[in-house]
Amino acid sequence: MTGVLDELATGRRFGKFASVGAVGAVIDLSISATLTLATALPPELAKVVGAEAAIVTMFLINDRWTFPDHGVGGGRAKLRRLLRSNLVRAGGVAIQVAVVFVLTRLDVVVTVAGTNVWDALTMPIAIGAAFLVNYVAESLFTWRVADDDDL
Repeated sequence: MTGVLDELATGRRFGKFASVGAVGAVIDLSISATLTLATALPPELAKVVGAEAAIVTMFLINDRWTFPDHGVGGGRAKLRRLLRSNLVRAGGVAIQVAVVFVLTRLDVVVTVAGTNVWDALTMPIAIGAAFLVNYVAESLFTWRVADDDDL
């Protein structure tokens, strides 16, 4: 179990993952906030669309930069990792959607330039809530940073 904790506590990898997460957050927030503010799409559905676009982008960057030594090369292996990444991140998306659902039901109004932006503000809160779950799940299940004996 110590090997697993050592792998998860790798500062450089955690920093890279956080940096890629910031890129994903910008993508997610840009799409989900735009859909929430500019269309009649419910915030929960806008969150799902933004999150999926971010997941695919983050996977591609993480696969090449954050976890380059953890994953077999080739198109099939990459596709399997992408599918695993989507599965493990489904938990993070569920956390995000739940947070958005709960927070948007609160009687909160934040007005900027005559527009209530509270629904859009719930989205970065949701991303933060899911970040650590995603880091652990991606590290262990998508890129398998720990030895099988440690799992």
